[in-house]
Formats: sequence, C-alpha cells, structure tokens
Amino acid sequence: MDARATYDSVVVGAGILGLAVARELLARQPRARVLVVEQADHVAAHQTAHNSGVIHAGVYYAPGSLKAQLCVDGAARLYDYCDRHGIDARRIGKLIIATEESELPALDELERRARHNGVPEIRRVGAAELKEIEPHATGVAALHSPYTGIVDFRVVCERLAEDVREAGAELRLGWQVDRMQVRGRSIRLTGPGGDVVQASRAVCCAGLWADRLAAAAGAPQDPRILPFRGGYLRLRPERRDLVRGLIYPVPDPSLPFLGIHLTPRIDGEVLVGPSALLVAARDAYRLATLRPVDLRDTLSWPGTWRMAARWWRTGLHEIHLAASRRAFAAHAARYVPSVRAEDLLPAFGGLRAQAVGRNGKLVDDFVLSYTPRAVHVRNAPSPAATSSLALAARIADAVQAHEG
Repeated sequence: MDARATYDSVVVGAGILGLAVARELLARQPRARVLVVEQADHVAAHQTAHNSGVIHAGVYYAPGSLKAQLCVDGAARLYDYCDRHGIDARRIGKLIIATEESELPALDELERRARHNGVPEIRRVGAAELKEIEPHATGVAALHSPYTGIVDFRVVCERLAEDVREAGAELRLGWQVDRMQVRGRSIRLTGPGGDVVQASRAVCCAGLWADRLAAAAGAPQDPRILPFRGGYLRLRPERRDLVRGLIYPVPDPSLPFLGIHLTPRIDGEVLVGPSALLVAARDAYRLATLRPVDLRDTLSWPGTWRMAARWWRTGLHEIHLAASRRAFAAHAARYVPSVRAEDLLPAFGGLRAQAVGRNGKLVDDFVLSYTPRAVHVRNAPSPAATSSLALAARIADAVQAHEG
C-alpha cells in the first residue's frame, strides 16, 4: 500500500469495539474510506476473546453513568445482531445471590440500580424460589435477571470483521502503531518498518495499550492502564449439572470486579472465576509473563501505589485465590455448596485493561478523551463487549462532534 494513501478514518484495534466503531462509521457514511489496524495477527486477540462470554443486562452500574446508559441498549442491539446473523446467543438468566442477611442492603441497591437502568424483567426472589431456579444453589434472597445471557464474543467479532470488509473497509493485521502525529488537516500513523498511513481522523480502541496511544497523541497520562489478570477454572464435565444459569455473588460495591461466579458457556463448559490479580505484563495470559516496559509503567505510576495502600488486603486475597484451587472452591461453595476443589480443572486467563487514576482510584466507567483529530477510548472494561454496538454509536457521535 502506498504510504501516502489517505483515509477518512483509521480505527486502531480490531477487538469487538474497534470493529463495531468501524461498522458504525461506514453505516453513517457508506462511501467513507476506513482502515482498521491491529497489532496482532488476528481479530479478537485480547479482551474480546478472553472472557466469560456474558451478555450483561445492566444490573450493576451507577445510574447516569455511561455503563448504565449503554449496557441495556447494547445488549438489545447485540441480541438482535446475533439473531440476524445466526450467532448462538442464549438468554439463560442470572441469579445474584445474597448468602447472608448482611448482604441484603447491597442487594437492595443493586435492585434499585437495575430498575433505574431499565433492566428487562428483573425481579427479587426469596430462598425457596431461588432453589426452584437453581436447585443446587442456596441463599437468603437473590435478584433474578432472565435477560442476562451468553455468547462467544470471538464469533461476534469475526462477523463484525466480515461486515467491515463487505462495506469496503480495509483491515490490516500485524500492524502496530508506533507514532501518531497531526499534520495539517490529517493525522499520520507510523507502523511496522516505517510504513505510514494518513487519515482525516483516528479512533483508538486499543484496550490494554489505550493509555500509551493516547499519550503518544498528546493526551494526559492520567488515567493509566493497569493489567489485571482474571484466572478461570472450570467444572469437571460430570459436575456441570450443578449449574443451570449464571450464578453470581453480591459484589463489593467499592470495586469494579464482580467476584467469583459460575458461568455456563456456549461451548458447554462451566467457568468458575475470575480472580483479579495485578500482573507484570499487559499480555500475561500466563501468570509468569513479565515485560519490563509494562512493569515499569505500572510501578512508576503514583496511582499504583495509592491503590495498593488502600487495597493491599484485597491484593493479598487475590494472590491466595490465584495460588489455591481450594480457595476458588470455597468461594463458589458459599452459594453452590456442592462445589469442591476436586471438581475444578484449569481453564484460561484473561486480561482486564483497568484504568487507574493518579489518585489511586479505579475508574469505574467508560472514558473517552480527545486530541487533535483523534478520539481515544481510555477505559472500556466489562460490560464493553455487551455494550459494544451502543458504545460504538456514542463514539461515532463523538467523532462527528470533533470533526474539523
């Protein structure tokens, strides 16, 4: 490709969000010249394909937040998209279980949020009805969300890639952005071997590397991405009948993580997890992976140490979880008492790109920022996959608002 080639838009990142953004831009301007670049050699290389595959209904998110606004809309769009393209997406339902009376106020707050956010068919159930829905589960009360479902987000992403190509966009894999510079009325991206592309605008959906691209384009360093590894185990095949739908605990409202839960998948597996362990590489799918540049960025960030000062006990607990199958089982057994350590087998690890402010606070909403001729997705953890089609529309709105 001629290095002087000019595009209307270049989207950085071929995960589910980047491809959804490219699709949305092309739907609004069918004749636009759109390029999607991805540093990996395939789409859905990172967060999109390394998660539990849950289509969230919108229960958890603070009313008024972008997550609250976009999750319910995004889930509806996603179910419709899967239906139109023959992608298996199942509304298997979810229970969020309070196992003791002390958790009921937090369950009340989740119910309030869910109703405010317009979560379809959400309802409170008591201990007896909880047992009817999940015979092997136990608790004093629960929220039941029939609208929550499961899908293979990798399959969704591959279909989006086909949509983008069919609409006339170009997709370049193995193309890592090294530099971004504004030149007059265009933005210039330098990639492998000095290859250069120019576009009127860029949209960066770079996930685990979002902060670096934004800073390279002139945005503030704050917030910074810290990589949290979510480790999963799975139930032995003969023990999968312990679970019918999704079973979650009442989460700690002060953290953006949902705790150890049981998750049936489209492929028939039942996951148990994840843990949430700060790791030494942004691609630490294996726990021992260490990349000096990633470790340096984490340790040099003041927010890392401020976060650690507040949450060190939680960190020690997560280390224990990562090291102990018995600890995983004990957590799951709080609401499914039949789960034992010997029922669990290794599964996989995923990475969560969690933005952390200089003040040490974990950013708990989607965050967009802007530099000349570029829109940056600075924080898009769960439920970004569920919300992707709705979030893509919001990003396209931002692109249009910042044109010129």
